[in-house]
Amino acid sequence: MTALNVLGAPLVPCSYDPLTGFFRDGCCNTSAEDHGTHVICAKVTQAFLDYSVAQGNDLVTPRPEYRFRGLKPGDRWCLCALRWKQALEAGVAPPVVLASCHAKALEYVTLAQLQAHAL
Repeated sequence: MTALNVLGAPLVPCSYDPLTGFFRDGCCNTSAEDHGTHVICAKVTQAFLDYSVAQGNDLVTPRPEYRFRGLKPGDRWCLCALRWKQALEAGVAPPVVLASCHAKALEYVTLAQLQAHAL
């Protein structure tokens, strides 16, 4: 079965460089094992990265042992739905790529919220 995006169409890859997604397949696919629900494809901003670090989720520091080079502003990354929602409430939600956001995101945020932050 093909995963659908928030628009009801087939899910489009988010990023291959850096390689993102819970399954590191470039897409914001998810499953029951994905406890963070990494389903929102965002183009990260410095404000969001700073916020994320302050919340205890350092997405900036390279972690070579996980083949993770660290994110920089402008990178696309599959974010946890609840982290994006928290960032939205804090006023630092990064813009999103609607075609690359998994439909499961709509269990956490509304389509209108995502559309208001669409690239």
